[in-house]
Parts: sequence; C-alpha cells; structure tokens
Amino acid sequence: MKKILAIVLSVALIVAVFAGCSGKQSANSKPLVVGYSNFSSKFSPFFSETAYDQDVWTMTSVLLLDIDRQGAVIEKGKTGETRPYNGKDYKYQGLSDLTITTNDDGTVDYDFELRDDVKFSDGEKLTVDDVIFSMYVLADPTYDGSSTFFGLPIKGMEEYRSGMDTLFNLITAAGRDNKDFSKWDEETQKALWADLDQAGAKFCQEIVDYCIANGYNKEGDSVAACAANWGYELKEDATTADFFANMAEAYKGDYATLSSTETAGSSLFDLMEGYDKYTVGIETGKSADKIEGIQKTGENTLRVTLTKVDAAAIYQLGIPVAPLHYYGDKAKYDYDNNKFGFDKGDLSTVRAKTTQPMGAGPYKFIKFENGVVYFEANDGYYKGAPKTKNLQFLESQDTDKLNGVITGTIDLTDPSYSQDTVKAIKAENSNGEVTGDKITTNTVDNLGYGYLGISAKAVNVGGKIDSDESKALRKALATVFCVYRDVTVSSYYGDAAEVINYPISNTSWAAPQPTDEDYAVAFSKDVDGNDIYKEGMTDDEKSEAALKAALGFFEKAGYTVKDGKLTAAPEGAKMEYEVWIPADGSGDHPSFMMLNLASDALKKIGFKLDVKDLANSADLWTGIEADQVPMWCAAWGATPDPDMFQVYYSGIGTKNEPGGSNYMYDIADKELDELILEARTSMDQSYRKQMYKTCLDIIVDWAVEVPVYQRQNAIIYSTERVKSESVTPDITTYYNWYAEIENIELN
Repeated sequence: MKKILAIVLSVALIVAVFAGCSGKQSANSKPLVVGYSNFSSKFSPFFSETAYDQDVWTMTSVLLLDIDRQGAVIEKGKTGETRPYNGKDYKYQGLSDLTITTNDDGTVDYDFELRDDVKFSDGEKLTVDDVIFSMYVLADPTYDGSSTFFGLPIKGMEEYRSGMDTLFNLITAAGRDNKDFSKWDEETQKALWADLDQAGAKFCQEIVDYCIANGYNKEGDSVAACAANWGYELKEDATTADFFANMAEAYKGDYATLSSTETAGSSLFDLMEGYDKYTVGIETGKSADKIEGIQKTGENTLRVTLTKVDAAAIYQLGIPVAPLHYYGDKAKYDYDNNKFGFDKGDLSTVRAKTTQPMGAGPYKFIKFENGVVYFEANDGYYKGAPKTKNLQFLESQDTDKLNGVITGTIDLTDPSYSQDTVKAIKAENSNGEVTGDKITTNTVDNLGYGYLGISAKAVNVGGKIDSDESKALRKALATVFCVYRDVTVSSYYGDAAEVINYPISNTSWAAPQPTDEDYAVAFSKDVDGNDIYKEGMTDDEKSEAALKAALGFFEKAGYTVKDGKLTAAPEGAKMEYEVWIPADGSGDHPSFMMLNLASDALKKIGFKLDVKDLANSADLWTGIEADQVPMWCAAWGATPDPDMFQVYYSGIGTKNEPGGSNYMYDIADKELDELILEARTSMDQSYRKQMYKTCLDIIVDWAVEVPVYQRQNAIIYSTERVKSESVTPDITTYYNWYAEIENIELN
C-alpha cells in the first residue's frame, strides 16, 4: 500500500497543451488523451515499478506470449488462435507459437517459433537474438527489477547466477566496519555508505513532509513526531538521519524491502547519488558462462527447458522482448561464444534507457514532459498501423478524471468506481444510465479482493495455533464479521462490488462458483455444522443468529459462557482484541462499517473488539511485520495463475522457505503445503481447480482470513469523441482497453 502513495502524490495538472485542438483537424491527427495517475518515469520493460509506468512501455513493446480475455495464454500467436468468450469467437495473434513437451526425465521443454514479420519501431527486425538478450537481462545476477523470471526452474539458471552479487549488496552485507578490501577498496566502501546515508535522510524527509502535507502532523512538528505517525519511536531531538538509521535497523539492512515498503514518494535508490555504479556485479566464486536451459534452436526458434513441471511458468515466460541493438550492445552478442549483448554483471546500458522505452509495439515513445507522455503511431506495427496517430497519457488526480472526460481534456480514463462516481456519470448522460450520449462505461472485476486477516500467532488458545480450540476462537470472530459483510459492501460500493465467500479473486478460473455442488457461504455453519441462517431472516435476526453461533465457538475454544455472555477467557486467549484498518483516520474504508457493527454486536456478549483506524496506512504493514497486529483489513492483488505458494505455504516439516506473505497469517498446515506444491506439478486446469478448492477449504477451516468483497474497476470514455465501435470489445480483467489500441478511432 505504501507503493500506492508514490503513485498518487499530487502534481500540477497541466491541460493547456490540449487547447489547440480544433475542429479543423482530422480525427486521426487529434490525440487520444488518456487520464492516468502519476508516473515515476521508470518506463522500462525491465525496471518499471508502478502499473502506470508499465502501461507506458506496454504501448511500445510486444510480449513473447499474450493472454486472452479469460487470462489463458495464447499458445498459437504466430499461427493465430480463435477462442470463444461471452458468446462470441475472437481471433488472437501474437509474437510466437509455443509447444510444450514433458520429457521422460521430468524436464519440460518450451519451444517457441517466432513470427518473421515483426520490426521494432526504428525499422530493425525482431529476431530470436532479441528474445535471448531479454532473457539474459532478467536472469543476470545483478538484476533488481520486479520480474521473477530468474526464479523459474530453468536448467542451469542457478549455476549461472551463482558466484556473483552486486557491489551494493556485498558492501551493505559486510557492514560499516568491514576491513576486508579484497573485492573493493576502502574509498568505494566509504563513498557508498555516505551516498546511502544522504539518500536515507532525503527518503525520511519525504516521509516527514508527507505526514505534514496530509494533516497527520502540523507544520513545525519534529522529525520524531512525524516518525511516530509512521510507526517509529525516536528521541525528541532526532534528525532525519537518525530516522533512517532506526529504519535500517528495523529492516536488518534489507534496503530493497525498506525502499519499497516505507516510501512516501521516491525510491531510496532513486535518491541515492550514483546508485547505478553500485549495481555492478562482483565475482564471489565460480559460475556458469551460460544458462543451459535457454537454447537457440534455429533462425526463428528457441527452447527453454525447465527441470520440473511448473504450472505457473508459462506466465513468467511471456517476457517483454526488447531490442538488443537499443538496450544492449550488438558487438557484445555472440551466442556461440556465450556473449549475450552486455557484460555479465553490468546492466548499465539497459539501465541507461530506463526513461526512454523502445520496442515493436503499436506506438513509439516520444517524450514525457509537463505531466504528459507523448506517443506517435508505429506505422510498422505487425498487427497494422494504429488508426489514431497521436496518443497522450495525461497525469491526473483521481478526483479530476471524470471531470476531465466531461470537460473534454480527457477522452478515456479509469476513475475510482465509487457510488459518487456512478451518480455523477448517470447525471451526465441524458438517459440516466452509466452508458449514454456523453459517457460510456465499461466495468470489470478488479484483479484482487478485499479481506480481513487474523494472525494465528496472535489469536489462539494456549499458544497452539493449529488446535481445534484456536480455530474455534477465530471462527467465532469470523462468524460475527461475516454477517455484516452484505450491508457494508453495499453501503460503500453499491453495485460496484459484491461479497465473496472464498479467499480468492472471482477473476480466477480456480474460484469456486455458486453453482458448484459444494459451494458454501463463508462461516455460515455453527459449531455442530448446522446452517446458522434460515431463508427469510431479517438483518436483526441474522445478527442474533450469528452471535448465538459465535457463543458456541467461544465455548468450544474454552471460554466460560454464562447467561449468554462471556465471563472468562481460556489460557493464552483474551476477552479483548484489536483490529487495525487503514481508513485514513476518518473511517474511509470498505470494511469499516463491518468492524464497527461487529464491535457493537460482540459487546452484547461481553467481548471487546477495539477498532484502530490508522491515519497512515504504512503503520499497518510495519505493525504486521513486528507481530503487533492481531487482525487487520486490507486487499490482495492477484495474478492470472492462482498459485497459493506466496501467501499460504509454510514449509512446515521441510527445508523449504515459507511463502513471502505467510508471516501475516502464520498458518502452518502440512496437508495444505503438500497440496500447494502438488498443484504446481500439473498443467491440467480442471485437476488444479479441484486441488485449490481443497486448499481453500483448509484455509477457511483455519479461519485466518475472512473474504469480504470483490470490487469492480471502470474504464470510461467520451461517447461524443471516441468511436464506440472501435474500442476493444469485451474488455476483461485480463484483456484491457488497450489490448487492441491500434483499432481505436476518434470521431
């Protein structure tokens, strides 16, 4: 959530550049103006960090593999592939055809055959060498972007990446008192720490400025006062340098995580003078000269070999294909002699192009100036030259997006789809609907969902996180939360969201459907497995039924129940728990009403639920990492593949590391772990769906996550200025408005 702060910080909105558009211009010479949230200028297919920066390079690039409207990979892009959706057949084209072969030894070959008619926007032909170059950038030991391509079980990947690390990582790991200068000199070490400290002070100053600018602190407040609102306790006379030192200690020197988690605007590394010179690779041991599993098999063919079946790998293999001659050095490419367009451990030529993307996509990047990204059509685009020659992405605050479409400064955008937005759109259209003569609205489910988390480590009986008693305690609370989901979601979102019953986004093919035989409403059974609710119950009757069921769970957990009230808690459990919610200190959150209604209800049976409304969302993640948060409200982002490793895998009883987010729930279930790993070893979607349904049932039984809502996103555009019939049809979560941007025309 802190990354979002970096995206939404305000800048001046400049619209005067569009005043020159007149009726004398032809429709295809006028720019299509798209309202966007703020950019960070990292328009690189390798190093972008925000979704908005990513959309910039997406306009200029092509992917090795594309996906269809349901999120499935197009495996015959070169040949062309027709797939049905919403009662219509759609033909998809892409860069390559893919053939997957599982070998007798358990390895898996991914064979790609590229089109031979694709050119980059500067006219140079795209070849398999560009693909190999792009893969080696993403696999380099010094690569520190957001791609996880290097984590794939590609044959020889580990051997290639071993024996080298960045100068930054090595020096910071060695510490400030290091005396071993066999791999770098003392002057370099001193310079790095000085540059890092200077950047850290600036980094923390941005946090201080943010706290004051947003009213969490008043003008003139000390650094310590601002740091307190950011979750850090400092001495009253502390400086921003002290603030950063305290922060670095809390993260145990993990500066990458610190930078991405704590930011109030800039990245720590963006503020660090000469950071790029510290990203150079330093040899620490032996490593392979090439990745054995990446093989050039012909003029237009490539094979990637995985050491084992990995169902999610196909999505990670769909990398952006960048031009070797632009991002790298053709003189340093010699496939037969293990040279791949740059010196291993030195991505300086790639990093140098971070703000100036180039590729074989539908548009050419021209410049980013005064809050506007300017593009021109790539007339050589292999799917056909875009019908609208000029494209502009205009930085806009969310509150200005809808008004921009109404006033004519924006043609297409994505406002927050709140009830107020819906009312405003309906008021603008003469028919009183969200699609009419002024504005057209397309809605899709957001790739993610809202939830309430419960820490098994913090909410249990007797310190046993997996006991029936501990699960019963969490089920008691979950049951009360759940009964108020409908009224809460409806009140906040109206028709723009719906209640969900499993901890998975409705956008996923693995999400259980109400028509499934074993589908169940979340936490709707009592301690004996009977239905809590009966048809025709009023809201008050449902609330009373939920409290009665909760008492049954509390009693099973070991609580003393007398005359319908809790009088004592078992050892290790409490009569009072906190739930944290990042609602800006003003109750502005989709789940805020649910918490307050649940708190009032639980009070009736002698249980106290303290709702902690955080003015600064950063405090939530700092608190969770410090094991200070028993329960919290947030939202998960999702991916096209429903792999559950990152969130729920615990590694219990094995040498495997847990998933990166498992610490939030502290769930530890051997059966769940085995199912998660087993689901990764099959490419049979129907089989995997069955496996994931069993996983979801186990997660629900642990009662560490209460699924709350699936919200919708909206794309709106001016009905008067944009030809509706030219806009990408059947937009979905996975198939965005710009999926067929080459066809969009203005009136």
